[in-house]
Parts: sequence; structure tokens; C-alpha cells
Amino acid sequence: GAINGIKQLYSQVFREGDDVLDICSSWISHFPDSNVVRLGKVTGLGMNAAELERNAALTDYDVKDLNKEAAFPYANESFDIAVNAVSVDYLTKPRDVFKEIHRVLRPGGLAVMTFSNRCFPTKVIGRWLRTTDDEHVRMVATYFEHCGAKYETIRGFQLQTSGGWDPLYAVMANKVSSSTDNETCESNL
Repeated sequence: GAINGIKQLYSQVFREGDDVLDICSSWISHFPDSNVVRLGKVTGLGMNAAELERNAALTDYDVKDLNKEAAFPYANESFDIAVNAVSVDYLTKPRDVFKEIHRVLRPGGLAVMTFSNRCFPTKVIGRWLRTTDDEHVRMVATYFEHCGAKYETIRGFQLQTSGGWDPLYAVMANKVSSSTDNETCESNL
């Protein structure tokens, strides 16, 4: 299902030694096994300390409600990859969060947002409930495009999942490689 789809995507984009930030992290991160790829530092940023403590993939974590304050407690250019699994639809300040993702990514770093058609209707942003899956992909892409930071190669797509009945989507983008590259966002949507 969806969990294996996320794991498979991560196994394709993670590189040996990558420092990873898991945004809206919880008790599990859906990362590939360490025999597939050995990561460097894996930091969780989430709302529940007890759940973060149980997450075996994390080397460290910080507790924070990004809907109250979007600022991340990390230095500039601290991570190679930032991921968010099935929680982007709960962010009430997505542009602020995506600008923070950009700030903490190293040049060329990758941001990966995954989501499905499932959610807690009482917790997601209202617009999410009024839009289709394809519109969700476009919406998340606009977070990259309009956050006030420079991303390139923004791409969104549906992931293959076992059984085919569990729709799963990803939107990914790279931080520009240098401050002089791409004055505007480059999107493949």
C-alpha cells in the first residue's frame, strides 16, 4: 500500500550519508531499511514527544507545532533532504514552512512531500476538502513556487502502490544549487 510506496520513493532519492529532516514526524518515518541506504543524521520535527521518542529511524528530534510557528530550530543549510509524509494537508502556513525547508536545505537539496486521498476532515485545511487529487498535487507545487524562496525542478506525480487501490502522490523540488541560479522557479507541472 501507501507505506511501501513512500518507502520505495525514499529508497530512490536517499543517498548514502544524507542528513534528513522528517517534517511533521511521528512514531514511524517510512524510511527504507538501513541495509538499503545508510543515512547520516535523521532529525524528526513533530508535535508529539512520546511518538517521536518511539521512532527508531530518528537520531534526534524536536517538538514543535508548525501551525503556531513555522520557524525551524535548525541552522541554515543543515540537511540534504527534507520529507513530509502524509501531513502537508494539515499545514495552515504552508508557504512559511516551505520557505523554512528551503532555508535548512543545502544547495541542491531535495524536498519530498507525499500525500494520499485520505485525511482527517476535521484537521485538514478547508481548501483540501474542496479539491481533487490532481488539484492537491498542483496546490503543493504552488507552495514551492510561491513561498518566496528559489526552488527548481518542481515535479508532481502519482506513485505506484501495491494493489493499486491506495492513491499516493508526491511533489518534489530541489533548492537551487547556488544563490545566482534560477531567479524564478522552474516547474514541470
